[in-house]
Amino acid sequence: MFQQGRFFGRRSRANLLGSGSAGLGDNAARREPYPRTVPTASTIEQPESDKALSAAAVAAALGARAGAFSVDVRQTCGSSNDELIGLAEAGATHRTVLACDLQTAGRGRRGRDWIAAPQGSLTFSLLWRFPPASASPPGLSLAIGVAVARVLEAAGAPGIALKWPNDILLGGRKLAGILVDLLPAQEAAPAAVIGIGLNVTLPPDFPHDQFDAADLAAVLPQPPSRNLLLAQLLIELDGALTTFGRSGFTAFRESWLARHALQDARVRLSGERETVEGICRGVDQDGALLLETPAGLRRIISGDVSLRSDAGH
Repeated sequence: MFQQGRFFGRRSRANLLGSGSAGLGDNAARREPYPRTVPTASTIEQPESDKALSAAAVAAALGARAGAFSVDVRQTCGSSNDELIGLAEAGATHRTVLACDLQTAGRGRRGRDWIAAPQGSLTFSLLWRFPPASASPPGLSLAIGVAVARVLEAAGAPGIALKWPNDILLGGRKLAGILVDLLPAQEAAPAAVIGIGLNVTLPPDFPHDQFDAADLAAVLPQPPSRNLLLAQLLIELDGALTTFGRSGFTAFRESWLARHALQDARVRLSGERETVEGICRGVDQDGALLLETPAGLRRIISGDVSLRSDAGH
């Protein structure tokens, strides 16, 4: 039943975590980078979980904002990011969205495959064309992580944490992932295709011994429908990306750090050329990871970070 190429989590288990609680701040004390744009759990009408994504249902959930997005829902596709990149190169408009009920060739960072539960995961991509002279892209995936976390928190999911650079955790396990593909600038206007995969309801026969994954159904007895979640994520991303275009990651850094799963933890950073160990000291204004090592503070811009096997919180 579980075919490779879609989303539960990465096939590689180098990023296994014990607890996602370290470094989390008080929600009420967070300084958020932009106003909340989706309703909280107490005001959301919770429909029964839907079996299939529907462009009409997403438009209904978007309400007055429906006209701002061009939403295409497909039963199957290869990689939503790859297909949307092709559409973007052919002239697709700003805020074009491609959602797939089932991805057959989903991909993650650094060429990894993704695993997804048919009708139990939400996988979609958004094309965002920044205005000319917008802020540079560094830290974009982290800013998107803040937006996704805010939607999940508003839905009532407790203990949401962020793991550098692109993972959303629940109870130390991977709940969602982000993949950003930057497109060649046209007339100095940067653009990005932003892919998001979210585990909503994993099937009963999910292989827990193979994947370190979480789903919303574990903490929300009746999670929002995928159509509603997609609409709320699009609205939240619209606000986040508009803010990012003006101010860059600087506007999101404090909010991201308040949800940082590995703040001040002893970690191992695995890169393409080396493995480094140290104490995670957060991220800088560009979203680079700050790692305290015996040789001094290092600024890391790529790699996979995990708790050291002998580390505790």
